[in-house]
Amino acid sequence: MAGGRATRMGGNVEKPMLQVAGKSMLRLVVETLRQIQTIDRIVVAGGSNTPDTTIEARTLGVEIFPTPGNGFEEDMRNTIRSLGLEDVLVISADLPLITPDIISEAITRYHKSGKPALAVMAKIESYQHLGTKPQHIFEIDGQRLAAVGLNIIDGRRISDKELDQEVFVVDSPEAILNVNNLQELELARKTLDAIKKGVSE
Repeated sequence: MAGGRATRMGGNVEKPMLQVAGKSMLRLVVETLRQIQTIDRIVVAGGSNTPDTTIEARTLGVEIFPTPGNGFEEDMRNTIRSLGLEDVLVISADLPLITPDIISEAITRYHKSGKPALAVMAKIESYQHLGTKPQHIFEIDGQRLAAVGLNIIDGRRISDKELDQEVFVVDSPEAILNVNNLQELELARKTLDAIKKGVSE
């Protein structure tokens, strides 16, 4: 999902095109997805208000599906229905630090659960520890959890009003740091720099 305009960021850069470690967030997410063998198709869903993102998607050699820009959930549902997708990993383009291990674990848990959906979530305390605030908070089994922007859905059930879902709780910065403001963009840049330095050392 790559239809964001980064209105809270100031400037004219489309949200998926914001740079982290010299690459667009969209490029970082696509490069991560390409490392996962069980993913056989990558589709960038974006609206007409993100032309630069469309150009970047073309340079990455991935499919592009134009969305009407009616909101995240409606655009997601429209994309899945229109393309006739089955098992679908839905990921936001504002998760630049997401790792293949986290995504692969989510896929494994989805298949093991036998449920038509899986939501990757984090405890509120994990966001507080990072110094950020979650966007969407849910009360699940007595816990206050936030959706991180990574879900798996059985596309054949996309028209169902409600789906029984597995919840996968994570706490690593790589999973929960989605970029919604300038502070989080700077934090993503610093965190990725620290990770790269740790690997090189």
